[in-house]
Amino acid sequence: MKKKVLAVLLGGCMVAGLLAGCGGGSDSSSSDNGDAAATDEGSGGGDYHFEVVVKSFQSTYWQAAIQGIDAAVEELGVTVNTTGPNAESDIADQVNMLNNAISQQPDGIALAANDQSAVLDSLQDALDAGIPVVCFDTGVPDAPEGSVIATIATDNEAAGAVAAENMYEVIKDTIANATEPVRIGEVNQDATSANISGRGMGFINKMKELIEADGKTVAVIGNQYYVDQVENNGDEGSADVIIEVAVPAQTTVELSATEASNIMNKEDTIAIFGSNQVTAEGVLTANQNLSVLAATPEEGIVGVGFDAGATLKAAVADGTLIGAVTQAPVDQGNLAIHALYDYCEGNEVEDIATDSYWYDAENMEEADIAPNLYD
Repeated sequence: MKKKVLAVLLGGCMVAGLLAGCGGGSDSSSSDNGDAAATDEGSGGGDYHFEVVVKSFQSTYWQAAIQGIDAAVEELGVTVNTTGPNAESDIADQVNMLNNAISQQPDGIALAANDQSAVLDSLQDALDAGIPVVCFDTGVPDAPEGSVIATIATDNEAAGAVAAENMYEVIKDTIANATEPVRIGEVNQDATSANISGRGMGFINKMKELIEADGKTVAVIGNQYYVDQVENNGDEGSADVIIEVAVPAQTTVELSATEASNIMNKEDTIAIFGSNQVTAEGVLTANQNLSVLAATPEEGIVGVGFDAGATLKAAVADGTLIGAVTQAPVDQGNLAIHALYDYCEGNEVEDIATDSYWYDAENMEEADIAPNLYD
């Protein structure tokens, strides 16, 4: 079964009118950020230089985004310097990299923010310096007015809902027939970035909606950030279904596996969702010891992932996970550079919604799915 989600971006980082032009940066620059930095120089000798700050180089998701950036560099003849921290939890490191990018006075900056609050002062500095910023992968809803000219991202709430819808089809009969409470787990890598929190709440809200529409009650427990956002939350002591939300102390597969294990070890758990590549791999790592993931709740615990990469693709292909949702990182990286270029050329730019897709063992080779299953 194939499902395509057309994203509709949330508020913040909205379309900005053309300002005073691009920053007067040098033709090219190379940052020295150790193992966490990479430099892509355009071969076309373009007049514009852009700085790009990604979330990390830990995930193949960001390597796929950089492929899109490289393609734009070749096509447009610009120069681009790409940096990012070692892990998405290294928020202070990313802010320092963003500040360094601003100090280079580039013609524009593309930013995938790990923490939407931590970058606000830096975005104001970029605005004061006349440097346009494009957000990609995740928006910054409270960005200073005029500091972000466009956002290129997935509608993460809708993408999380797709994961819930596909999971529910497999577990709904078990929920309907249960005589005791059952548990659904969700592991989110953080409670700070807009894309992860939106995706996590999209899953929770859609799952809650589907369960309640079938006459059952739901209580959401666990990480307080997510629990506090739930409307009309049920009582854990009397609910038919418990949705337990966990967030690791840091963004690593090992810590995500610990959180996943805590949920998967509970006898009433029938399903679990890892809401990005790191947490989905954490679920799979936990399963190496537990061996409980299965195609149906009668056989074990139903697992659903998010993003792609070799580990997740193999798990979907062999049925360890029933499926996953993938984004379009190559497009996001490519479109971010195109948006900065268009702005510097004096053209109007606007928010762009990129697609997300459900994939499983049956459809992952299809023409509109396979290119988005990045390694």
